Amino acid sequence: MGESGMGVGLRGRSGIISLAEECLRLPPEAERPVITLLGPRGSGASEAHSALMERFGPENPFAYVNLGGEQSLLPRYALALLARQLERKLPRFRRSHFPRLTLGLLASDHQLRMTSLAEGRRTIRRELDAFQEQAEARYGDYLAAFFEVAGGAVGAPDGASTAALALLRDALRRGRRRLPGRKFTGSATWYGGHRLLRSRDPWEALVELNLWRHEGDAHDLERLDRVLFSAFLEDLRGNVAHSFMPRSYLLLLDNSHTEYGRRFLDLLIRSRHDDAVVAGTVCDPLTVVASSNRWLPRWGPATGDQWPWQLRGPDRASLADWQEHRPPRDSDDTWWYPLRLRDLNLDEVRIRMELELRHHPDLAPFTRLAPFVHRLTAGLPRAVSQVLEVFRQSDLPAEDGFEQDRWLRTLPDRALRGGEDTRPLAEAALGHLLKGFDAAQRATLAECAAARDLSVGTRLLASGDSLFGEIRDRWLLLSPGTVTPVLHPWLRRLLLWRLAGRPEDWDAVHELLAEHFRAEGRTVQEMYHRLAAERIDEVTGYLVARFPVVPAAQWISEFNLVTAAPGRFPAAGGPLDLLAGLAPEEPPEAVTAASVIRELITARWVWSDPLADPGRRLGDVLADGFNQLSRLRRNDIVALFNEAERYRHWRHPLTAAGEG
Repeated sequence: MGESGMGVGLRGRSGIISLAEECLRLPPEAERPVITLLGPRGSGASEAHSALMERFGPENPFAYVNLGGEQSLLPRYALALLARQLERKLPRFRRSHFPRLTLGLLASDHQLRMTSLAEGRRTIRRELDAFQEQAEARYGDYLAAFFEVAGGAVGAPDGASTAALALLRDALRRGRRRLPGRKFTGSATWYGGHRLLRSRDPWEALVELNLWRHEGDAHDLERLDRVLFSAFLEDLRGNVAHSFMPRSYLLLLDNSHTEYGRRFLDLLIRSRHDDAVVAGTVCDPLTVVASSNRWLPRWGPATGDQWPWQLRGPDRASLADWQEHRPPRDSDDTWWYPLRLRDLNLDEVRIRMELELRHHPDLAPFTRLAPFVHRLTAGLPRAVSQVLEVFRQSDLPAEDGFEQDRWLRTLPDRALRGGEDTRPLAEAALGHLLKGFDAAQRATLAECAAARDLSVGTRLLASGDSLFGEIRDRWLLLSPGTVTPVLHPWLRRLLLWRLAGRPEDWDAVHELLAEHFRAEGRTVQEMYHRLAAERIDEVTGYLVARFPVVPAAQWISEFNLVTAAPGRFPAAGGPLDLLAGLAPEEPPEAVTAASVIRELITARWVWSDPLADPGRRLGDVLADGFNQLSRLRRNDIVALFNEAERYRHWRHPLTAAGEG
């Protein structure tokens, strides 16, 4: 936890900050999107909430709720927690109040003691007074009472800075807050005119709410929630109509993919649509930033083909973009603005490591490992943090060299301490990414991860499509919209590390996949799995035969694909030791295309794996090999020369789209 989460958590995500700022600056009646941050667990959504809290919390009313907690968070509980936080007194503004919502909660909370509707109408004001006085005597104010039943949902987001924590504590501070002026009369009148209530009399309408809650069916309970959401939004509109009041309110909804999170978002979207479009009321002044680790069922199939929205990256987010691409206002899909969180690029990983030095100067010797960390994790924010934490807690050699390489080669099995819990890094990371998967599912997924195309792996190695669908729903694919569905590199690497601990299963799975591609006539993909099974001579024979008959550029492309295969390398030794262990038992006496290609295959196979060659020491070996190949080919040698130069002067790609 740092003093400021702005630089660390939101690197590469400044578009989220600027978009929220645009929304907060709009006139109160302007339409605003429901900004939804999408990505796998660990993609930085919670850090985004913390950064937004820190950036806008000092001068704007905000509320945060974690909809993914262990306890059931009913919509009414969430509304009360949010309203209570939005009441926080700010220097520039008068205090906001939520009289309609409070009255609706009061009227539906305790079952009214009455024998008839008429009696309920006569006694409701007296009973509501008593309910409120009891809550104020015990908790300070009525809305604060909801902390008793749902307070766990307002814990700080992961990675919250000390500044964000201070703001959150201030928003949650309890104190005596009674409804101003005449407590119930004006708000009761609003209920009497609401379109979802049959009763036109204000007090009978409140009795109707009470009956829905305590004697109604599922339809009645849904109508009650819709009325309460409508009251919440009307209170917001009422607040901004007065002088010295904020223009907009910031709502931060973490883990909205859960059952109660989806329910809350559905009610919010529907209530806004009913008010702003169906009833023609001005829009509510609510800036909403929600996060979701799953595809939401209301959007249709997870392929996204039937949903009108195209996902945007956070760097391109803006109000203008939302206005330009939003669906027509006759559909409530018009309010969404989905942003797909991206991984950190190399520069952002490097900056993140440098920022960590302010709090952990002992990380200084390891900042040069930023390219390795990026290659290993593909820039997934939580993965980067976990790796840095292992560095900080361990005996990693500080000097760059083979001793450091040997240490890094077993990084997934190094201990990661979190409070009183100490587990290997791979176990801790997989436990977070695959929360909810049982041991059998994880074992099956490790086998499926052997296939670069996950859809092929799950089709051949898992029963049915459910496992693939679950992975896609959880945003655990590298690029959900691409033709070839590939697991996120960090997740795949950890799963393959686990599979490597089951040698017989490793060989059997790659043999099965190789035979599948052989039957389909896809020889390059077949050789990928032959190499993973360490059938180096067979792979060499294929690439040697291809070398004189296809253009050099095509040969290089096939070579790169085959040698990107995963490897089950021995635990001991550095990259040169691994390379020596893969050499033929009887090296040839003469330099031939076959001998050069075989050495190139093993060198690039090791080089491609960040855990096998953490410092990319084998670049010169690859450069020399391509130079030798250029002398063994009679024509079309420019591509081979260029490849040699590429390895000799290798620069790590900025993004995870690069090799390895």
